[in-house]
Amino acid sequence: MPRPQDPQLEGKILDAAQTLWKKGGEKALTMRTVAKAAGTNTPAVYRRFRNREDILRALLQRIRSEFIGLIETAPTAHEAGECYMDFALSHPREYELFFQYEYRLYYSRRSNYMGDKPGRPGMEVMKRKLAEELGGSADDRSELALALWMLVHGAAMLIIGKTILREDVKAAREVFSDSVKVLLRAAQAGDSGRGLVPAVGATTEQLPPSHPEVGL
Repeated sequence: MPRPQDPQLEGKILDAAQTLWKKGGEKALTMRTVAKAAGTNTPAVYRRFRNREDILRALLQRIRSEFIGLIETAPTAHEAGECYMDFALSHPREYELFFQYEYRLYYSRRSNYMGDKPGRPGMEVMKRKLAEELGGSADDRSELALALWMLVHGAAMLIIGKTILREDVKAAREVFSDSVKVLLRAAQAGDSGRGLVPAVGATTEQLPPSHPEVGL
C-alpha cells in the first residue's frame, strides 16, 4: 500500500532549503542535503522540484513575498525604506539570493526557465506609496523610486559587506535615514511629483552634517 503523501512536504522542503542557505549559501544546498534536512528522501524532493534551481526560485519567491508584505504595511515611503534596510541587514543570506542570483535563475542564457519573470513588485509598491504621498501617478514616481532603491541597496551592501565597520553602523543608518528624508523633501518641494530632476539637484548643503566621519 503506497504511503500517503504529506501535503506540507513542499513547505518543509523550502524551510530546509532556507535553513541550509542561511548556514552555507549555495554550496550547502543540494537536493540530497535538502531532502535530509526536510526529513524525506531525494526522490520526493525531485517529484516537487526538478533541480536545485527550481528550489532556489521557489525560495526566492517566498522571500520576495515576505519582503513585499513588510514594505506594503509601512505607512510612509520613508518607513518603507527603513523596513527594506532592516530586512536586508537581518536576512543577509536571503538578501544575497534576492539580488545576486535572480538574474542567473530567470534571465541569463544559462537559465532554462520558461515561465513568467518576476519583475520588480517592490518597485511598484514604492511607486504607489510615493504617488500617494507626493501626488501624481505611480509612473510619475519611477525615477524617484529607482533613486531610493539605489540608495537603500547601496547602503545595505556596504553594511553587509562590512565595508562600514560594525562600530559605524549606527551612524551610517542615521546618515541613510537623513538622506532619504532629503531626497523626499527635494522631490516634494521641486515638482510635486513629476520626475526626479529637482531631487537629484539637491546640493550637499542640504544634507545633514551628522557623522561625516563614516567611511562613505
